[in-house]
Amino acid sequence: MKASRPFRETQIELLKDPKAAALYLEEALAAGDTDAFKLALRNVAEARLGGMSALSERTKLNREALYRSLSEGGNPTLETLTKVMNALGLRISVTVERIAARAGR
Repeated sequence: MKASRPFRETQIELLKDPKAAALYLEEALAAGDTDAFKLALRNVAEARLGGMSALSERTKLNREALYRSLSEGGNPTLETLTKVMNALGLRISVTVERIAARAGR
């Protein structure tokens, strides 16, 4: 029987792919749990850049401030999120959630 890999190793390997990372972040955001989204951002940063230190260098943001912003209870600004997403090779976008809701139905 083939030995299995730890989940974390598999997760990091999968999140190196930009499409998989984008889908992972979309799902975390769609869940409506901001702490889960911030954890997902940290996971993607680890997979794609090697961690928060590299993210800090790429964003030109203070590492401690990044940890604080992306921690449970942290409150990152839109500017911070935009810089983080850009550093990860991703971007923030807006889509229509429900057409019926927009039409007032």
